[in-house]
Amino acid sequence: MATNTETILVHEGQQFNQTSAVTTPIYQTSTYIADPDPTEYIKAATEPKHPYFYHRHGNPTNSQVASILAKLEKTEDALVFATGMAAISTAILAIVKSGDHIVAQHAHYSGTAIFFKEFLTDYGITVTAVDQTDVSAFEKAIQTNTKLIYIETPSNPNLNISDLKALGELAKKHGIQSMVDNTFASPINQTPTDFGIDVVVHSATKYLGGHSDLTAGIVCGRQNYIASVWKRSVALGASLAPLDSWLLLRGLKTLSLRVKQININALKLAEFLDQHPKIKKVSYPGLPNHPQHELAAQQMNGFSGMLCIDVNGKDEEEAFLNAQKLINGLHIFINAASLGGVESLIVHPASMWGGHHTKKQKEASGITLGMLRISVGIEHADDLIADLKQALDQLN
Repeated sequence: MATNTETILVHEGQQFNQTSAVTTPIYQTSTYIADPDPTEYIKAATEPKHPYFYHRHGNPTNSQVASILAKLEKTEDALVFATGMAAISTAILAIVKSGDHIVAQHAHYSGTAIFFKEFLTDYGITVTAVDQTDVSAFEKAIQTNTKLIYIETPSNPNLNISDLKALGELAKKHGIQSMVDNTFASPINQTPTDFGIDVVVHSATKYLGGHSDLTAGIVCGRQNYIASVWKRSVALGASLAPLDSWLLLRGLKTLSLRVKQININALKLAEFLDQHPKIKKVSYPGLPNHPQHELAAQQMNGFSGMLCIDVNGKDEEEAFLNAQKLINGLHIFINAASLGGVESLIVHPASMWGGHHTKKQKEASGITLGMLRISVGIEHADDLIADLKQALDQLN
């Protein structure tokens, strides 16, 4: 039995490939021929994630992907979804109901922020946002009806770190569930369950897929919890399509190789930018000057390919103009949303979050007009640094 990550990524879940094909086939079918035994047919229709009944219930490739991610995240089971937000929303709805309360943090992926701010409140579920770097703030926010502590670490876009061990212990102390969005770190860099976290979610669109050619999500947790999530997923219908599932399985095979190279590249870029006179601030957990560098080093194996920079300017307006000029002056970095692919991307968070966050919310999340979020790819670090240097040279 494989115990090392690289081998798990290539070989885990082979029991779901019941063919002679070395590469798992694409099961491009919506339904499967029923077993003539009524008992077996009933089992297929009702068993969570049965891979040979109907696609909304399960798919052999989906089962193989889930098996790999459950092994990586050290959970009993996992379930795949059509998007990261489908995974996050269904995972949360399997825990809370009307009248319940969630403690979360100020800085979240914009889709999650919208779900908390606009969707859940319509169904009588309240959310309190706190400073994710302050464990005591989470405890103070807990109410008698609190059912979930929800964390995203490192956070999007400001790269703050939450103390996984302390928050896992806090949740258990109060008898509530803890959930971590592990997208920015990936299972290569961080395993939240090692620190007592109950549920792990991912936008598999990012590092897990790794090639910017699919959308998918994953929820990892205890078997009985995943069965509950599956029941809701059947009703909500956010099934991962067969082709996307196959692409995700293909992407996972190189996850460790990609992430480790991205970690190396990102640290080199962060160190270069940290010394550049036209950059006001670099936020990267791998830098010793990151306020939570020691905590990140304790709970992460690598510091990910995500970093944020604040471009210099005499005021916010000039910082904004310089940030836009920097983006437009780049040749290798692509100005596009998303992250975690083999190519390097750069975006302006204040613009991307602009329609979803008030000025106060952006300030609480640490989003400034001069901020740029960079997703570092697998290109040669020297080329990426040279591209940034020539674009920075164009600024006043």
